[in-house]
Amino acid sequence: MQNPARPQLPPQLDESAKSAVQTTRLFSAIVIVASLGYFVDIYDLILFSIVRVKSLNELGIIDKAAIKSQGEYLLSMQMGGMLLGGILWGVLGDKKGRLSVLFGSILMYSLANLANAYVHTLDQYAWLRLIAGIGLAGELGAGITLVSETLPKEKRGLGTMVVATVGVSGAMLGYWVGQRLGWRNAYLVGGALGLALLVLRVSVFESGMFQKTKESTVARGNFLSLFTNPTLLGRYLRCLLIGIPLWFVVGILITFSPEFAEALGVRVPAGEPVISAGLAVFWCYFGLVFGDFFSGGLSQLLKSRNRALQLFLGFCTVMVGTYLFGLKNATPTVFYIVCFILGISVGFWALFVTVAAEQFGTNLRATVATTAPNFARGAVVLLVPAFRWAEAHLGGRISGAAALGGLSLLVAFWAVSTLPESFGKDLDYSEPG
Repeated sequence: MQNPARPQLPPQLDESAKSAVQTTRLFSAIVIVASLGYFVDIYDLILFSIVRVKSLNELGIIDKAAIKSQGEYLLSMQMGGMLLGGILWGVLGDKKGRLSVLFGSILMYSLANLANAYVHTLDQYAWLRLIAGIGLAGELGAGITLVSETLPKEKRGLGTMVVATVGVSGAMLGYWVGQRLGWRNAYLVGGALGLALLVLRVSVFESGMFQKTKESTVARGNFLSLFTNPTLLGRYLRCLLIGIPLWFVVGILITFSPEFAEALGVRVPAGEPVISAGLAVFWCYFGLVFGDFFSGGLSQLLKSRNRALQLFLGFCTVMVGTYLFGLKNATPTVFYIVCFILGISVGFWALFVTVAAEQFGTNLRATVATTAPNFARGAVVLLVPAFRWAEAHLGGRISGAAALGGLSLLVAFWAVSTLPESFGKDLDYSEPG
């Protein structure tokens, strides 16, 4: 692969940028704030899946089929917002700076979630999930970009591992709050946590690499260049495909776990509650905490992002098969244990975003690191109707899910295997054009 063009910069600016990278510690304010920001991001992102049934019941939607269809509609609105927000915040991150995205995105989704506590109609609920989705799209990409650019290259994987491990545990708080305080109060808590984070962001400084690029004449945040340059397009599409299996698992298998449990004949003792989507989300994200820790650590140990991703994709394939074909007539306890292990197997989310950030130069890094995870999340908008088609034409819910999951895992493995290795890569460069 050819070396990207490097703009000529003033020596004093170049030295200050390098100094910013060299003096940043693993547990610096940037890493801590990015970790807490992702914690609130995940809390708010996954909250709808936790309170879906209760919130729709209170809005007057009782019929099981209607809960399922309207739940899919609201989830699609939220994820559609993330598709739009991924482009918006990604471009702004490269044009205006990583910090501007952190402030703007968290303010938007915090206010949207506060308003969500007061909805009384399905339309209000849907539009606020769209706005919240747009806001939620900026947090992770900007945080990972900032951490990647301010830590020494040998510690980048550890930094993003910390961000993800702390962040995904926000889903467990979401489950606890949703169960104990009710769905409206759960949205209020999420909005309040986000606004509180704005105070902490005062201690965070801008990336030296971005400041350096800002002073150059190189084009920044040109989203269209990802599609007009064949080399960039190929790299970008492969980055996107790596994240699809995670959102197949979370957006399909876990979000609709009550329906899958019913199809699998999970035995629920008389008098006990049916399988809870909220509890399935809790156990899956509890597994994700360990998965993100292990995948990040494994990439450092192997000194390879790609090999670590390949191993986790293989593990995920085994667990998806176990979920779909090994739980017939299982007990609820066994079902939740499998959800937990399934969560571990897809705990390569931060590693996926790190790889996306490391594949591109400073002038496009925030654009890619923000759009890639959000396009992967937003793939739920396409995964849901694709699953419904597969369910109707390939022999039912289980076989349809197996076909769709198998395809997503296959293309993700191909994408990882054909991407250049990025472990230890020098990120201080710009893409041409």
